[in-house]
Amino acid sequence: MSPPLDWLSRLLGMMTVRGQLELRCLYGAPWQVIYGDSDAGEMPYHIVLSGSGILETPGIGKPQDLRAGDIVMFPHGSAHILHDGSGARPKRARQHEGLNLTISENTGTGERLDMLCGRIVLAPPHDRFIRAYLPTRLVIRTSSVEDADGTSAQLNGLVALMRGESNVGNLGGYAMMNALSAALFALALRMASESDEAPTGLLALAGHPRLVPALAALFGDPAGAWTLSTLADLCSMSRATLIRHFQEKVGRSPNELLTDVRMALAANELKKTGVSTEVVAETVGYKSVAAFRRAFTQHMGMTPADWRRSELQKLHALAASQG
Repeated sequence: MSPPLDWLSRLLGMMTVRGQLELRCLYGAPWQVIYGDSDAGEMPYHIVLSGSGILETPGIGKPQDLRAGDIVMFPHGSAHILHDGSGARPKRARQHEGLNLTISENTGTGERLDMLCGRIVLAPPHDRFIRAYLPTRLVIRTSSVEDADGTSAQLNGLVALMRGESNVGNLGGYAMMNALSAALFALALRMASESDEAPTGLLALAGHPRLVPALAALFGDPAGAWTLSTLADLCSMSRATLIRHFQEKVGRSPNELLTDVRMALAANELKKTGVSTEVVAETVGYKSVAAFRRAFTQHMGMTPADWRRSELQKLHALAASQG
């Protein structure tokens, strides 16, 4: 029998998440790092190990100061620039390949920066879910929280492991750093949801204690016959108040979130051979196969059968390339 799971565990469990730690930046000021828009499903991240810098995300908020202990993630894969803030022309960086990791260094003699850079990779359609329900950028400040045993301490411990693995060419280091990157994603979401200044989106809902029962219900039992009334009752508030909170924080209704969760789970189920569309429809809460087909096609832009076929073709192509 499966143990009961919290909503974040359910969310992460329905996704295929991979992490890639790609680069360690060792710069002296003046320095600059430029990232263009990422491909669909890719979320760049940066960890400031020491030093400081300025983060600019064109068209998205004001520049932000970064310092040691800060972790930045871009769930939408947005273009961004990191620099030392001096305004001086950055020194040219040169890269060399270490075992398991690329090292980027410059000849700047000013304040030193030590930063890890990588990306989280999500398979479709889960990348669309993340873009819909997470903010364009997340800045998690581990150094500003005195938390000896909580999430901040866990994040700091994880970052210390990543830093250690990037220092030396350990056997299996590449696999270890990528596994730690995936864990970083989970811990960063947990810490952001616990923050007193939770960002907009799903994490803002999670930061509102009265709304957590609705999240637990929608993620814990997506096949349930949930209505606005039953969800509002769980949260001890009126339907109007529940809808207002969802619109303010997520820009979507509870019913839209429920549909998105169901479609993400359905996409997973359709990858399984031998599981009929009828069974998938029932598993995610649809009594009518026709209603499920309509909802899936509208959401995914293709029928359940076409989705299943495309995923099987990808698996066969991958097997052929590895054979």
